[in-house]
Amino acid sequence: MVGYDTLRRYVKPIHAKIVQIAHQAGLPVILHSCGSLGPLLDEWIDEVGVDAKHSFEDGILPVAQAYQQCWPRAAILGGYDLNRLCHDTPKEVYAHCRELIEMGRQGGYALGSGNSIPDYVPADNYLAMLNAARDARLNP
Repeated sequence: MVGYDTLRRYVKPIHAKIVQIAHQAGLPVILHSCGSLGPLLDEWIDEVGVDAKHSFEDGILPVAQAYQQCWPRAAILGGYDLNRLCHDTPKEVYAHCRELIEMGRQGGYALGSGNSIPDYVPADNYLAMLNAARDARLNP
């Protein structure tokens, strides 16, 4: 809950050091960041060197838009908006998951929610997400 300039000044240098250490060890770095990174997303990919980004919300940056913006420079993880995951029908969840999977067929995408899966997500919706992933793997 700080401004972009504050993130650039205080957080970016620390993240750059963390990424450098991880990369020297042969490890990828995933940035989990809630909220809007705005113009900082490209900086974190191009200058800091993060390999993937997680946590998306349709009202801030829809996952399909993030994928277009970031891939192939960085992978996109998750992105099924949590509000939508709660309120869509299981059939809608399944269909949207299949769309997201198709979007990422060229690489750099892993299906998941926009954040964590809290206990208030309807079980049938969560199962629809899992079934879509299973079916995409078994019947591409």
